[in-house]
Amino acid sequence: MSDTVVIVDFYAELLEPILKKAVKDNGKTILVKVNIDENVEIAAEYSIVSLPTVAAFKNGELVDSFVGSRDFASVKSFIDKATA
Repeated sequence: MSDTVVIVDFYAELLEPILKKAVKDNGKTILVKVNIDENVEIAAEYSIVSLPTVAAFKNGELVDSFVGSRDFASVKSFIDKATA
């Protein structure tokens, strides 16, 4: 298991540019996109009911998440907290 934090975007197109930039700037994370229409079981497993939902996983465990659009500063803070 790696200590790399994986940021998962159960997505909506609006948040994508902000997430990509924040993940790139952080340098310690990987961005994974999950289309919930194509991955219903995963969406159900993590109780995804609203989009976008963004989740941070570390060592395979969910460590934090948020629902809804955020500005860059909020997303950066979320990622920084997950990688601390």
